[in-house]
Amino acid sequence: MEIEITGPFIKVSQLLKKLGKAPTGGTAKFFLKIHKVLINGEEAIGRNSKIKIGDTIWIDDNIYKIVEKKEI
Repeated sequence: MEIEITGPFIKVSQLLKKLGKAPTGGTAKFFLKIHKVLINGEEAIGRNSKIKIGDTIWIDDNIYKIVEKKEI
């Protein structure tokens, strides 16, 4: 699944909020403790880890590709 972002990066907590998995920073921190979240195959260090355009994210068994939002 592709996730469109504006700007050069998005934080893990912002991505989790965008996906509806963690509505706040506190829940994002808790989410990361009980779920497997990988950025390009490496474990996310914390909720403020930066995800850049082109990165691949694994959240449990779901895979997301980060792409740049196209201007219309």
